[in-house]
Amino acid sequence: MKKKIGIALLFFGIVYASAFFIKSNSKALVDYETSNLTVTTIENKIVATGKVIPEDEVEIKPQITGIIEKILVKEGEQVKAGDLLATIKVVPNEQSLNNAQGRVKNSEYILTNMQSEFDRNKTLFSKGIISEQEYSNIELKYNQSVQDLENAKSDLQIIKLGSAGGSSIANTNIRATVTGTVLEIPVKKGDQVIQANTFNAGTTIATIADLNIMIFEGKVDEAEVGKLAQDMPLVVTLAAIEDKEYAAKLKFIAPKGIEEAGAVQFKIEGEVYLDDEYFVRAGYSANASIITEKRDSVLAISEALLQYDLKTKEAYIEVEVGEQEFEKREITLGLSDGVNAEILSGVTKEDKIKIWNETEPEKKSGVSIELH
Repeated sequence: MKKKIGIALLFFGIVYASAFFIKSNSKALVDYETSNLTVTTIENKIVATGKVIPEDEVEIKPQITGIIEKILVKEGEQVKAGDLLATIKVVPNEQSLNNAQGRVKNSEYILTNMQSEFDRNKTLFSKGIISEQEYSNIELKYNQSVQDLENAKSDLQIIKLGSAGGSSIANTNIRATVTGTVLEIPVKKGDQVIQANTFNAGTTIATIADLNIMIFEGKVDEAEVGKLAQDMPLVVTLAAIEDKEYAAKLKFIAPKGIEEAGAVQFKIEGEVYLDDEYFVRAGYSANASIITEKRDSVLAISEALLQYDLKTKEAYIEVEVGEQEFEKREITLGLSDGVNAEILSGVTKEDKIKIWNETEPEKKSGVSIELH
């Protein structure tokens, strides 16, 4: 009898322990937290990468071929239009020099001969032996010979010195044509330079630009360029200047794209409005944010709270209806910025939304193992 009672007690003990074990393991070990909708502003942005550059860069080129004799400015200096930048020493072409010297000699011979003939006819005219018409013709030829000699001498001087009269102002003195900052001097003393001609763009002596007038130059993907329009506002940030934003306005969108690394990119330009707080140097890398869509003060939900039906791909959430009890609710979304999404319908501001992506333990052999 005692043996039967013992067996019965053991049986009920096993049943009770099993029930307790099953019940304790069937209960979720995670108490899900909840969140509510927020009122916020949602923006869709396009971010273009690029740089800031001067709106106009002027390349100063020589008007004559020669060798750099002096460089009178340094990169970064402020110059005004007309300031002397460099001087060039002319190295004449031997053939051109010989031809010019020959023309001078020939003009001197002609003038000497015309001088004698002019003096003789002048005497004859004073005695009334020749007519005034004949004397005028001889005088004209003499004056032409004088002018031809002057021209030949001027040509020789230009070939030898770079300009007529020996002043060298026009050609051998390189002067700034605009006011601004010297960005680059790609030559040094002793370098040979050539003037611009039909077959060559000429040697650049210096590059000058006004750093007070800057533009943003960047590129956007073909998937985004259709959302842009001229005069859209931009916000430009520079990698070299932290926590500083510059307002800008979109002024140009390229009509033709360029393929880069398998993607078509379109060039854009924006006028940047600078201030006096920082000195902005040409070539700073920059990003331009362009707001294409914006919703002010709308009900929004964090993207982290959204779930998506595997079959319909529609978004839904789980709303708390009791103590740790949730029901599925389909919602309609509006504009999203990747962090928050606009709520159009399906949930109210008072609803408590399940934060569903909590880490939940996996139960195995009575031991809880956290999955990460």
